[in-house]
Amino acid sequence: MRRNIIQKIWDAHVVERRKGFPDILAIDLQLVHEVTSPQAFQMLRDHKLSVFSTRRTLATVDHNVSTTRNRKILPNPISRKQILALRENARDFKVRLLDMGSGKQGIVHMIGPECGVTLPGSTIVCGDSHTSTHGAFGALAFGVGTSEVGYVLATGCILQSPSQTMRINFKGHREKGITAKDLILKLIEQIGVSGGRGYTLEYSGDAIRALSMEERMTICNMSIECGARAGLVAPDETTYEYLKEREAAPKGKKWEEAIEHFKKLPTDEGATFDREVEVDLEGLAPMVTWGTNPGQSTTIEGHIPNLKDLAPKDRDLAKRSLEYMGLKPGTPLNGIPIEYVFIGSCTNARLSDLKAAAQIMKGKKIAKGVIAYVVPGSEEVYRRAKEDGLIDIFIQAGVDFRHPGCSSCLAMNEDKIPSGARCASTSNRNFIGRQGPGARTHLMSPIMAAAAAIEGKIVDVRRIL
Repeated sequence: MRRNIIQKIWDAHVVERRKGFPDILAIDLQLVHEVTSPQAFQMLRDHKLSVFSTRRTLATVDHNVSTTRNRKILPNPISRKQILALRENARDFKVRLLDMGSGKQGIVHMIGPECGVTLPGSTIVCGDSHTSTHGAFGALAFGVGTSEVGYVLATGCILQSPSQTMRINFKGHREKGITAKDLILKLIEQIGVSGGRGYTLEYSGDAIRALSMEERMTICNMSIECGARAGLVAPDETTYEYLKEREAAPKGKKWEEAIEHFKKLPTDEGATFDREVEVDLEGLAPMVTWGTNPGQSTTIEGHIPNLKDLAPKDRDLAKRSLEYMGLKPGTPLNGIPIEYVFIGSCTNARLSDLKAAAQIMKGKKIAKGVIAYVVPGSEEVYRRAKEDGLIDIFIQAGVDFRHPGCSSCLAMNEDKIPSGARCASTSNRNFIGRQGPGARTHLMSPIMAAAAAIEGKIVDVRRIL
């Protein structure tokens, strides 16, 4: 029977299947952070349970951590309580914790790949919606609720029903200045924020194969923003090259055996999907959001749509979004002034993202009146950025280069965008209040955000390149 990669991974992990009930699905890796784990660990205590497999569990702190120089000082009482709780839980349940100062702490979706625990063909869960990031390695990875975090900690399994499958084929090649962020924003603009609901996606096409692993992570990270359960890319030589020397990756003969397994994962020739979507990259310009969800976007060459040009079902939301954003229909995206820039998040805080942004900023100064945050996604990225001289470039440009954490992506620490201020952001969501109460967010790629910082307005980065 010909099967696609999603079906292969699912079938290999079904522990028990009964008609009329969800499958019992084995989980290979559970990632844990401080926000969605306290109640789960408390459940274990209440029922006198232990963690099923500490070897398959890895924790870090990211959502609440301070990104300031004195980051170990935790002035926010809620943040302090959650971080201290994770430290206590990790100690009591013998779970490995990558804490601040360990050299490996970072955003939960970055530490898995960096450590080599994210592997092709595996099932991965975390109490965070952007767990789909790990799909870049050919893993089936998805976010779960706090109760489910507890169930997986206790049993190593989860109750799940198979989703439908969708293949996204990116047709054509991307031109200069077009990044992975533009590809995924184009898809979401095309199919809408609910276009992937009920599906797990496989991203395919020559444009996907040409992406680096870090770029593939950007694509898979935002699968949830079109409503999908998860998204993944079949493993290939690019995947193996990234993983082979990682700390937790198999070594020696076990690595050779693992490669043989990984090579069986890609979709069989002639296998079918429940739905197929084609995204044409011909002539694609950099993408920018104008509203309050990732699907409300257009290219930098475009204009905010007139309400009458939208489908009737979209008009009311668009009207409310523009009121919140302080924008009018027909306004060109190119030239909208910004006050803040945020380069970071689990979508775009990897070394390659910082290198690309630094290339735009090198030898320049950010515009007067603009406040720019650059926040690496992990202590490993921070170290590499320092070694490569990137930090010096950002500081000389006038950027506030901070320590690793989720930061302004969701404003759970002090890195908030003020009410009414407009931010060019590389994060994954532009929801109302996401970056702070009243904050106005425009999603874009790192090079577009860097260009906005220099110009003080949203501009076409290709002009600078």
